[in-house]
Amino acid sequence: MTQAHFGVTVPQIKRPWVAAAESARAFEAMGYDSLWVCDHLYGPQSPQLPILEAWSMVSALAAITERVEIGTLVTPAGMRNPAQLGKVIATADNIAGGRVIAGLGGGWMPREFTDFGVPFRSTGERLVQLRETVELLKRMWGDEEEVSYEGRFVQAENVVCQPKPPRRIPILIGGAGERVTLKLTAEHADMWNNLAGHQANLGHKVDVLKRHCDAVGRDFSEIVVSQQCLVTIAEDEASAGPMADRAQKIFGGHMGDPKGPIAITGTAQQCVDAIGKHVDLGCTMFVMEFFGRDTMAPAQLFAEEVATHFRAAA
Repeated sequence: MTQAHFGVTVPQIKRPWVAAAESARAFEAMGYDSLWVCDHLYGPQSPQLPILEAWSMVSALAAITERVEIGTLVTPAGMRNPAQLGKVIATADNIAGGRVIAGLGGGWMPREFTDFGVPFRSTGERLVQLRETVELLKRMWGDEEEVSYEGRFVQAENVVCQPKPPRRIPILIGGAGERVTLKLTAEHADMWNNLAGHQANLGHKVDVLKRHCDAVGRDFSEIVVSQQCLVTIAEDEASAGPMADRAQKIFGGHMGDPKGPIAITGTAQQCVDAIGKHVDLGCTMFVMEFFGRDTMAPAQLFAEEVATHFRAAA
């Protein structure tokens, strides 16, 4: 059985830090491989929704956990000063002892840029920002003592990043854009995350990424394919159908289709089968949000009856 990596999103919107901390400790105790936070300055549904800031939260999670990796899904490259962001991430990774995953993307929500005095550029320009930010961060975290960078949107002059991260921070790029985002992934990323809304298209997206890897001379096997997904797991088949119906009604298309062709929905065995379909397509990493009023119960069920099937090394 192929080994898989199972990550879980931590409560962040309309939840106090104490709830996030409690969940994080519980997920780590259950054996999950990673914890994830979304990087928004506003709740996606409304600026009035309380939401904890992502990199502050990553550092706090790093301080209260010991084993799990911790990442963002994903940090918009143009939303902060990129050199300062590099310093923040390096510090978080020092607190974590080398467990941070830097998830990066282009961003999509204008007001979390413009309300904070940062321009929200066109899609094409934001992807240029993403490329330039990735290039800068890799150099800041590398061996250079001082880094200068002169890009179209990203500039830095003699930037020093000390202490360096304790490990080479893996860069995850999230997004479904086939022409630019997946090409950038092939050139620079250690991981690629497929958005939940594109879960049904995973096989096609992987094929596109493989073609980009061939074009730039990159070994596709060097990139971990990850899937953002809603998990709707039930104790029995009688409960699974109505649960998927409720999930579809509540989430709409934001977290994909809980009844889609490879949706991780149903009994534990059905979830095992669905994950097997992802693995067959080249996806071995899962960033999951559990559906339910109490997410601890489905997370425990998944950990005990699904994740264990994929723990043995290939």
